Amino acid sequence: MWQWENNMTEQLYRIRRHLHQFPELSFQEHRTCAYIIEQLKAWEIPYKQFGATGVIVDIYGESGKGLHLALRADIDALPIQEETALPFASRQPGIMHACGHDGHTTILLGAVYHLWKHRSQLSGMVRCIFQPGEEADGAAKQMIEQGVLRNPNIDTVVALHLWPYLPFGTVGIKSEAMTASCDDFVMTVHGKSGHGARPHQAVDAIAIAAEVVRALQFLATKRCDPVEPVVIHVGRIQAGTANNIVADQARLEGTIRTTTQHLREQVKQDFFTFVTHVVESFGGKVSIRYADGIPPVVNDEHVCNVLAQSIRKMVGTDAVYTLKSPSMGADDFGYFAQEVAGAYFRLGIRKEDTNTYDLHHPKFQFDEAILPVGAKILTQFAFDWLTEGVEIT
Repeated sequence: MWQWENNMTEQLYRIRRHLHQFPELSFQEHRTCAYIIEQLKAWEIPYKQFGATGVIVDIYGESGKGLHLALRADIDALPIQEETALPFASRQPGIMHACGHDGHTTILLGAVYHLWKHRSQLSGMVRCIFQPGEEADGAAKQMIEQGVLRNPNIDTVVALHLWPYLPFGTVGIKSEAMTASCDDFVMTVHGKSGHGARPHQAVDAIAIAAEVVRALQFLATKRCDPVEPVVIHVGRIQAGTANNIVADQARLEGTIRTTTQHLREQVKQDFFTFVTHVVESFGGKVSIRYADGIPPVVNDEHVCNVLAQSIRKMVGTDAVYTLKSPSMGADDFGYFAQEVAGAYFRLGIRKEDTNTYDLHHPKFQFDEAILPVGAKILTQFAFDWLTEGVEIT
């Protein structure tokens, strides 16, 4: 039976603090990639650089026969100025690990170390994926297209995310939809300019844009099944040049979130119909750019069940929360879960005696004691999944 090495905990703290001080934006993670490789070399663990800034580590059991599991961690940071006042705060102006990816990377490194050291107890293979560009909404798809789930073919993939809405050290998991899809739109309403004192001689793009925003809420609440979550959000409007001029253009940008592919396709179709009819009914025209983005993360029930058993072994029987609802946030892990059976779970970091800030907040931070917890969970799941040779049903 594998055992956690106590001296590894301090190493994980050191690794995380280094990563936190030197965050890098999506697809610019060259220093991060080099540091991951430096750690692997120090532990004498073989690796492969994947693309410009990704890293993979393949760990085979002695027999080489069995299932092929992947564990994934994202490594990029966000364009946020840090406000934590931590002694190891970001040294990169305007860039911060505000989503916990420094923690995810560190946790996976801890799992890599123990899986490599105890690989004789494994059957099959575990591929540990250090993925760049998660915040850019497409890196997972690119890695899949470049073969990260092949040679050998991966059967199962698992990932975690630190979560400020669960008590520290607990885990949230659910089968089926875990997070939402994320599709984006940019539309330009075209009207006719004129004097603000004579609006009847013009076509007011701003007024039409306001009607579009209202109609989109009707689409979300009256055209969709109320038991299926959907978000249609307009987050940015640009229009007008002066207070006494009727604007001839209005630009709206927003996002659409759903948790099923069926509703995703329905909303997209209705979106074009609604927007076009509203704009034209007020005498305007519209051009729309719609970007199909990240798919929802849909968890496999069987993988979730085995994962929950592993968590109970390592953290305790009361540590697992069955989440009732998906998050309407998105994660490009959805691309992995589309390809093979997967499970994506939440690792709680909320502490009652301190302020726990949300993801993407400039004061986001977490207690580093969560790092060995996450690494133990990933390690234990890998041994449970591979040594038992469970089959996906």
